[in-house]
Amino acid sequence: MTVPRIGIALGSGAARGWAHIGVLNVLAEAGIETHVVCGSSIGAVVGAAHATGRLGELEAYARALTWRGVLGQLDLRPAGGGLIAGERLARTLGELIGHHAIDTLATAYGAVATELGSGREVWLRSGDLATAIRASAALPGLMAPVSVDGQWLLDGGLVNPVPVSLCRALGAELVLAVNLNGGIAARHRQPPAPPISDSDRRNLGTLLRGGAGSLLAQLLRENHRQPSYFDVLVGSVNIMQDQITRTRLAGDPPDILVQPRLTHVGIMEFNRAPETIAAGEAAMRAVLPALRDLLAET
Repeated sequence: MTVPRIGIALGSGAARGWAHIGVLNVLAEAGIETHVVCGSSIGAVVGAAHATGRLGELEAYARALTWRGVLGQLDLRPAGGGLIAGERLARTLGELIGHHAIDTLATAYGAVATELGSGREVWLRSGDLATAIRASAALPGLMAPVSVDGQWLLDGGLVNPVPVSLCRALGAELVLAVNLNGGIAARHRQPPAPPISDSDRRNLGTLLRGGAGSLLAQLLRENHRQPSYFDVLVGSVNIMQDQITRTRLAGDPPDILVQPRLTHVGIMEFNRAPETIAAGEAAMRAVLPALRDLLAET
């Protein structure tokens, strides 16, 4: 029996992206090898860890991450097109995943980004892996864009949140897609988990030192009369990605669609990795029989 070339498209979704780790773990336990891995935003990050054999290191880091640890990655610099410079995060990812040239990886890899000037979808299939994932995850309004080959690149979720098309372009014959955005646009109807404790909110100046702490405290401040900065940013991104995902998946459907239940996880709640990973595991196990049947048919 000839095994088809399997590709996995890992979708955007910020902190909800830890669910990708659970999906990939279940596939590994089942002995199902992925030959192509593509991602947008956080999907590009987790996909890079998988393609370089460093998924275990990324998972250990995610599971140990606290809210204070999340804040520690925020090098606030309200200039250069984003609130966060992203240099601390880039260093952390470099330590976890390593530095590689994309075209030397044993697993075919691609990341999606968006060109700022034209809105064009950009496929990053060669060059420096760390630069590719940093560009693909540059959430507008939060992360500064990245210059690659004379282009300013932003988050890939703006144009292709679940890159099935890139998987097929890299030679995948059977594509699994992991959509983190199902039902997210209606998240405001559910009571969200508090992203930061009152004590941490009061001590942000100490956590981030000086003006940066004061700025972030203002951005996180709750106001019952109007939404906060992060309420507006998160709500807008949720609506946009949900709508774009529906359109893209309808036009280019995957062979297997995995949709973890993640409406309870906020876009910045990277400290909730254990439950987010568990949601990915549960969603993958639910579709595993269908995937096995499809592999048997081919």
